[in-house]
Amino acid sequence: MTLEVGVLGYRFMGTAHANALARLPMFFPDAPAVERSVLVGRDESALETAADRLGFESVATDWADVVDDVDVFYNLGPNHVHADPSIGALEAGTPVFCEKPLAPTLEDATEMADAAREAGVPNGCAFNYRFVPAIQYAKRLLEAGEIGEIHHVRGRYLQDWLVDPEAPWSWRNDAELAGSGALGDLGAHTVDLLRFLVGSDDLAGDIERVSGHLQTFVDERPTADGHRPVTVDDAYSAQLAFENGAMGTVEASRFATGHKNDHTIEIHGSNGSLRFSLERLNELEVLGDRGYETVLVTDADDPYIDHWWPPGHVIGWEHTFVHENYEFLSAVADGGTFTPSFDDGLAVQHMLTAIEESDDRGEWITLD
Repeated sequence: MTLEVGVLGYRFMGTAHANALARLPMFFPDAPAVERSVLVGRDESALETAADRLGFESVATDWADVVDDVDVFYNLGPNHVHADPSIGALEAGTPVFCEKPLAPTLEDATEMADAAREAGVPNGCAFNYRFVPAIQYAKRLLEAGEIGEIHHVRGRYLQDWLVDPEAPWSWRNDAELAGSGALGDLGAHTVDLLRFLVGSDDLAGDIERVSGHLQTFVDERPTADGHRPVTVDDAYSAQLAFENGAMGTVEASRFATGHKNDHTIEIHGSNGSLRFSLERLNELEVLGDRGYETVLVTDADDPYIDHWWPPGHVIGWEHTFVHENYEFLSAVADGGTFTPSFDDGLAVQHMLTAIEESDDRGEWITLD
């Protein structure tokens, strides 16, 4: 059986996933057969060009014309178009894979997760960093108790692409379109990774309370015909209190001069510590007898690595999308489940909303 895939969106994430779909049969021969069937967007001229470049057979300018006819629907558009097309596809019984954050608001995210549960088909939220082999290796160490009782959890995601006040306005600077700024764009990844790595009863458990701070550094940005206001945060930070007494800090910034894509996770426990940076994604730093030791996670027995190159030959950021697509499409073909699901996306959205509420109210927020 060949799965016909419809994709909404053809820019950054559309390209990343189209590349992953093209690579699957080369490196994951047991992956389901996939046909890049239809590409969806508003600008028909740009759409035709993108479809030719990304290997799609046809184009459509209305997602409603597509979701009934494909076997899988990928929603890779801006945040404000996540809800309606995803819900429409789910109501048609079509499995849906949606970019993160799941939605710009908690209300939309709740409706999407409800629709996914009611549809009973595979659904996924695009937290691709779960599929970095070094993160999978860290998860294995944590579950085996190698780190001991978790005391401290730290996560940061630093970029600098908005440091220049003359950097142009985009939809990512608008609360109506994006929901939030660095918080949703970058912080969603950090929150999901922490949930994945330590969010179980035998590790750090659930997050009980949060205290957040959001900051906007540039209030307006240039457009082709003037300026438009910036209505989202440029940076955020938050403190986390876990039910078992562990402490956490998370932050993200698009103003961290000198940092291009530095997503760092640190976990400190009673028996050891772990440290990971996306800018060195093949490595995991593990506390040894003489300080941190760097483990190159590229051996054949490391997760996914047996599909790629000989030991020691590193993989890159784009390969995380191949792993993610392999797992999601396999779940679709087998009628199984996929994580991170829409429910995982909703859980992250609850955290993002709590951080925003904490900043608004100037107090700790207790999570339900």
